[in-house]
Amino acid sequence: MSTIDATIRGIKALDRAAERDALARLDALTKPPGSLGRLEEIVARYAAIRGDAAARIGRGAVLLFAGDHGVAAAGVSAYPAAVTVEMLRNIGAGGAAISVLARRFGYELMVTDVGVATDTSAAPFPGVRYRRVAAGTRNFLDGPAMTSDEAIRAVEIGIETAVEAAGAGATIIGIGEMGIANSTSAAALLSATTGIAPDRLVGRGTGIDDAGLQRKLAAVERALRLHRDQFNGGIELLAALGGLEIAAMAGACLGAAAARVPVVNDGFIATAAAAVADRIGAGVRDAMFFSHQSAEGGHALALAAMGARPLLDLGMRLGEGTGAALAMNLLESAVALFQQMATFASAGVSGKLA
Repeated sequence: MSTIDATIRGIKALDRAAERDALARLDALTKPPGSLGRLEEIVARYAAIRGDAAARIGRGAVLLFAGDHGVAAAGVSAYPAAVTVEMLRNIGAGGAAISVLARRFGYELMVTDVGVATDTSAAPFPGVRYRRVAAGTRNFLDGPAMTSDEAIRAVEIGIETAVEAAGAGATIIGIGEMGIANSTSAAALLSATTGIAPDRLVGRGTGIDDAGLQRKLAAVERALRLHRDQFNGGIELLAALGGLEIAAMAGACLGAAAARVPVVNDGFIATAAAAVADRIGAGVRDAMFFSHQSAEGGHALALAAMGARPLLDLGMRLGEGTGAALAMNLLESAVALFQQMATFASAGVSGKLA
């Protein structure tokens, strides 16, 4: 049995009894019923995913995967492809936005090179793990972005990384990415999975101008026509249109779900990974929280199509797992309220009049 198949078989349904017990405790806390709004929903869902009515919480981990995209050659990004390796060094050294947030919140930041074009493993960047599948993907305008074996291996790396984080005590896992041109790949994947037209999904990514936006849209439309026979399965979709880091994020979703650890998706690109993960493994969607509504392209439309309600809307479009880290902190705050607030009985406070 393959790693992917075994992981899928390990994904369990939500624990509705734990959810009901958590909701009962929420109603017993010293507050009007439901007055914490969505925070109560977050706690109950966390308990159901974990299978733990007490909603015990441990460490947080942010899994960031980096990879390059061959479609960058089509002029779809405002930044050169060299930025991926430069930002990989910056993230590993602690100078990126996600580095700051991970330190601020006390999360382990696991940075993994799964397919950056420039191989720095011989003189490794501090803070970077090397699990390279290939030196980036191929240009999906000329053929598939990667082979099926490459897509499978990248998914497996994501699974293994999530399982490692869970084994080290993580009870919340956030996912993020770095890769120039990956919003082009993400738009293609989301169009293929949701049926939303490319012109409603494609955005400016790193800040491309109007001409660049038209090149990006044309690239996505052409790729969808070229690979339309590969849209039935998740692995096939990843091989045709994906990125190595997107495949790894999809694997992380699967691995976290099998470990009963909630996975908090980041923005537009992580949502594409989540959509593909949902194609690969039934039930994985139930273990996900969607951190924020990105300002990128048609992210709001994609979230709606997936029935996902983001926790935050801050106009962000950075990636790296920044939105995931912020939402993880919100989730932790909700659980702290659940665990540390007094009940009416323990505090000697009168309950609601009948």
